[in-house]
Amino acid sequence: MTVVVTGSASGIGAATSNALRAAGSEVVGVDLRDADIIADLSSSEGAQSAVDAVLDRCGGVLDGVVLCAGLGPHVPDPRLIIAVNYHGTVALLDGLFPALQKGANPAAVVVSSVASTHVTWDENPIAAGGEDAALAAAGEYGGALAYAWSKNAVTVNVRKRAAEWAGAGVRLNTVAPGSIDTPLLQGGLDDPRFGEAIRNFTAPIPRRGTPDEIASLILYLLGPQAGFVHGAQFMIDGGVDALTRPTKF
Repeated sequence: MTVVVTGSASGIGAATSNALRAAGSEVVGVDLRDADIIADLSSSEGAQSAVDAVLDRCGGVLDGVVLCAGLGPHVPDPRLIIAVNYHGTVALLDGLFPALQKGANPAAVVVSSVASTHVTWDENPIAAGGEDAALAAAGEYGGALAYAWSKNAVTVNVRKRAAEWAGAGVRLNTVAPGSIDTPLLQGGLDDPRFGEAIRNFTAPIPRRGTPDEIASLILYLLGPQAGFVHGAQFMIDGGVDALTRPTKF
């Protein structure tokens, strides 16, 4: 398999890249640093340059895509969070779709978040293009809102593609991690606005997850054993979603 992984330099992306290589796959990593392809996914130009570089490197044929690149709520500019987590992810998803159609048993996995359930699509200002006004009114906690909105929006847009992608023979799913020991989580822990809440919240399984645990689910979803799994979001959060929303699934 030839698989492209964004956010490959650290956290879940690095763990997934290592697991794929250990399983015999060729991995094309995309990140701001320490990657096969250096790209900034916060702009349409940066996302397009990443797509072009990936297609050139793989000869226009991919067997798998894993979109891990993302920013956490502690990032000072909340608009940047939406730009990378939502717009950049969707741009790569659509830009690499033709190459996936030429692959063998192709599949894609997008890393969302348990935060994607913190807002409904009907309430999400991204749905109506009103995120700038909503962020202007949000104050210092705009990053947390932008993070939830962006992950909700990317999950919805994955699900909206389920029919088209299945018709083209490409499977597409999301995984929704909870608190995972990554540099992104550490950034939140170090932030005076969010750190205490993150530290004090305990999942039913009373620990944080590891990047390797997320990677194992991603590899399953890419593989033939998940051949009838499509358009789904998989919570991997130690039970957080079940704790907070037991009647909503």
